[in-house]
Amino acid sequence: MGRQSQYTEEFRRDAVALYRAGGGTRTYAAVASDLGISGETLRTWVRKDNASDQGSAAVGGETAADELARLRAENARLRSSEKEWQLEREILRRAAAYFAQEMK
Repeated sequence: MGRQSQYTEEFRRDAVALYRAGGGTRTYAAVASDLGISGETLRTWVRKDNASDQGSAAVGGETAADELARLRAENARLRSSEKEWQLEREILRRAAAYFAQEMK
């Protein structure tokens, strides 16, 4: 388990917002020096924020892993349903052929 950070979550969010407010005109190092942190620390915070934004943008607030698991389960369910429908069609085809022979 990692060590406790000396920076609050609010400070991190504000630092990321300040970097983004620059519109790409200021470097990580320039913004970080104004805040008294290292450029690499700010860069890590921005990357983590980007990753969390992408994860929360998934369907219904699901993470990508959750969505993948849900889709795989749905796919398996649909495949089993398809096999059941094929079996039902085969039974009905045979029944139709049987009753057609009875009518002759």
